[in-house]
Amino acid sequence: MASAVSLLLSSPRPLHRAAPSLLSPPAARARLPLLGPSSAAALLPRRPHGLLAPPPRANNDNSDAVGAPDRLVAAVAYLYPFLDGAHHGRFLVAQYPVFNAVLSPLGPAARLFHSSPLTPFLLFITLYFAVVRNQQAFSRFVRFNAMQAVALDVLLIVPDLLAQSFAPSGGGIGLDIFTSLENTVFLFLLVSLVYGGGACLLGITPRLPIVADAAERQVM
Repeated sequence: MASAVSLLLSSPRPLHRAAPSLLSPPAARARLPLLGPSSAAALLPRRPHGLLAPPPRANNDNSDAVGAPDRLVAAVAYLYPFLDGAHHGRFLVAQYPVFNAVLSPLGPAARLFHSSPLTPFLLFITLYFAVVRNQQAFSRFVRFNAMQAVALDVLLIVPDLLAQSFAPSGGGIGLDIFTSLENTVFLFLLVSLVYGGGACLLGITPRLPIVADAAERQVM
C-alpha cells in the first residue's frame, strides 16, 4: 500500500387495573349489591399513610450528554481510515495543490501511521477489540464511531485491489476513469473524516452511508 506521508507533508408506568365491577359481564354486575360511597370506599384497599405513588422512571438515555473525552476519542478514530486510504488522493493533490495546505496538519500523524508496516494492522486490532468490544471501558457513543471507522477501513480493500489489479499503464480514457475513481474514494474519506470527526466533537452521533447499519449491528 502506497504511503500517505507524501500526500499529507482516522419504561413506561403500567396502566392501573380497572375495578372488577367494570370488567364483569352485565348479568354479573346486576347481581352485585348497590353500595353507597362510604361502603365502596371501605372495600378499596387502604394505602399506608404518607405513601405516595411511585415517581415515573427516570430516563437513562445519556446520548445528549457525551463527555469531552468520549467526543475526542470518537473523533480521533476517523483518522484511521483516512490515513490508511489517503494515497488514493495522489492525483487530486497533484492537480490541486491547495490540498497540501489543508492536509499538512496531518503530516505528523501520517508519518507515525506509516512508521511501520504493522502499524495499520495493530490499530485495526486495537480499535476493534480494545474499543468496539470493550463495553466496560467505553460508552456506546465511542464504540459506535470506532466501529464505523473500522468498517470504513475494511471497505478500502475494494479500491486497493482495483488499484493494484487494473491500474492503467498508459494514458487515454482508462487513466481518466481510474483517476476519477481514485479521487472519489479520497473525497469520500475526507468528507467522512470532516463530518464524522466534527459531529463527534459536537457530541452528535454521525451516521456514514454504507457503514452505519453495519456498525449498528456490531455495537450492542
